Amino acid sequence: MTAQAGKPDMKERILETADRLFYLRGIRAVGVDTIAAEIGISKRTLYNHFPSKDALISAYLARRFIAVPPSDKPPVEQILGTFDSLERRFGSRNFRGCPFVNAVAELGTEDDAVRKIAIAFKESRRLWFRDLLMQLEVADADALATQLVLLVDGSIAQDLVRNDPSMARAAKEAARVLLVNAGVEVGEQAVAKTRTAAKKRASATAASARKAVITREGG
Repeated sequence: MTAQAGKPDMKERILETADRLFYLRGIRAVGVDTIAAEIGISKRTLYNHFPSKDALISAYLARRFIAVPPSDKPPVEQILGTFDSLERRFGSRNFRGCPFVNAVAELGTEDDAVRKIAIAFKESRRLWFRDLLMQLEVADADALATQLVLLVDGSIAQDLVRNDPSMARAAKEAARVLLVNAGVEVGEQAVAKTRTAAKKRASATAASARKAVITREGG
């Protein structure tokens, strides 16, 4: 028997509820009894879908592991835009920090499964920064990417302590300084230059395609 159209199946309902409660209240503070009661099911039904709380925690973190969507924006815009996105998130009354850092802080580094997924998530973000920096031909993209993720995590920690979304803006300015010191052009002029170069590449590609067509037609 399939779930009704538009209505999540029981496993998804359990995961959605666990996601909300784990993130807002804390993993240790929320037991499977609370999750089952919130949904209106028995613990046995919950365990039919997730054999243990540990399995549910792993599924919750896997659900939060979302890749950064691809973008056509210039690399500098994408890097600095990260901090604009953070500021918007900081302004939400439901923002409780990074779920991966929270999980490691709550469960301790001895929980190997949680620590591994947290490291994998943080490394995926660092590599995202590194790939953008490589496009900008930064000499030591690897080191600068590490510095940028430190700014991200630092701004999150500061916002949680101060309840001040402007911490993201301060981190953005620090990121701007790091980029400039690495020889990256930052600002409207840099954006215009990047877009002009992209248009030139597109024009050159189109010209090559037209030439190939003419050559074929000319025998």
